[in-house]
Amino acid sequence: MLNNKTILITGGTGSFGKKCLQMIFQRYNPKKVIIYSRDEFKQYNMKNEMASKVDITKVRFFIGDVRDKERLLRAFNGVDYVIHAAAMKQVPTCEYNPMEAIKTNIHGAQNVIDAALDRGVKKVVALSTDKAVNPINLYGGTKLVSDKLFIAANAYTGVDGTVFSVVRYGNVAGSRGSIIPLFRALIENGETELPITDYRMTRFWITLDQGVELVFKALEEAKGGETYISKIPSFKITDLAKAMLPHGSMKEIGIREGEKLHEVMVTRDDSRSTYEYEKHYIVYPHFDWLDIHKVLLPGGKLVEEGFEYNSGNNKEWLDVEGLKKALKSL
Repeated sequence: MLNNKTILITGGTGSFGKKCLQMIFQRYNPKKVIIYSRDEFKQYNMKNEMASKVDITKVRFFIGDVRDKERLLRAFNGVDYVIHAAAMKQVPTCEYNPMEAIKTNIHGAQNVIDAALDRGVKKVVALSTDKAVNPINLYGGTKLVSDKLFIAANAYTGVDGTVFSVVRYGNVAGSRGSIIPLFRALIENGETELPITDYRMTRFWITLDQGVELVFKALEEAKGGETYISKIPSFKITDLAKAMLPHGSMKEIGIREGEKLHEVMVTRDDSRSTYEYEKHYIVYPHFDWLDIHKVLLPGGKLVEEGFEYNSGNNKEWLDVEGLKKALKSL
């Protein structure tokens, strides 16, 4: 699929971008991979870090911001596939700087769409988040709008035009800003009590490898407007604390503003257009102008109306021992 193709990753210096770059070269022989981001120091560090892991002669580091449409048009010239990972993601930062979040997450998404259409990109996969589902914070709100933009963009592609799809998952295990690095830092500093915002809280467990695999799947088979969601296990935050600090204690500190008890991936309202596959769900677009049979992929089964997929009602769980094993693999 990606052999002899040019792939561009926006926000490519993050945890996802690094893993995606490695997996592209492990599996394919691309013509070129472009890392598009605005931080020159992170690009410098990534180039040095990846020099021994990938064919660095096929990697280009392109300074640019998704807010800059002209720069995107230049960067997308000759690009076959775009993976859109750039976003402002920190919930408190977005709350305090709402217009900046809108410029990056919404206006930036529109710029990516326009540049992809104008430059004839074959496919675009945009990374979403559980926070875009029934959003209760600004970050989630901006990502909801971003998802809607990418899905609706398929109305403008024409015959054999750019295909846009979305991949949705929650916090990646061990990624920056997630709970695991926080707990590790506290434990390394000698803390014997770990803070839990709410003892009832659950989360999904997904690794970077699994996140990239889902993006590859969307790149390979999407026909336009699909939202892909992996079937992954859930865990209790209290069990994670027990797994990481077996002989420690916990303290409930209260849920933070904009934080949910459970990660929601598929809502009840989306159930009418959600199909279950062996290892994932797909929420298909619902538009008057779209014939669902033209994008419906074989092998799926429509879920029951009222179905909701969240980390609290999941059928697959990681207990304390399962979390201990999973942590070792990070």
